Amino acid sequence: MRPVECAACGNQVLCEKFSIAHTSVQWTADAALVCAEFRDRVAHGGTSARIRTCRSLRSSIDRAVAVGTLTVGTPESGTPESGTAGTAATEAHDA
Repeated sequence: MRPVECAACGNQVLCEKFSIAHTSVQWTADAALVCAEFRDRVAHGGTSARIRTCRSLRSSIDRAVAVGTLTVGTPESGTPESGTAGTAATEAHDA
């Protein structure tokens, strides 16, 4: 997994791209506090566990793929740094 930082809020997540249409995202425990879209949804009664992504982060992930800092293909080995709590979500979108 590779770190990707959201250009809008600075929240950092870990990502893997198995194909153009498949992205695996591991959110940090404080995503609902840092991300304005998460914070707004939670404030209106949503739970952060039900939110798969935000538009700004999606754009940041797409940009990371475009510039080559996040590659598409075989999953890379590696684990998050010890002590990094979070949740994992997998999203698919049409390319």
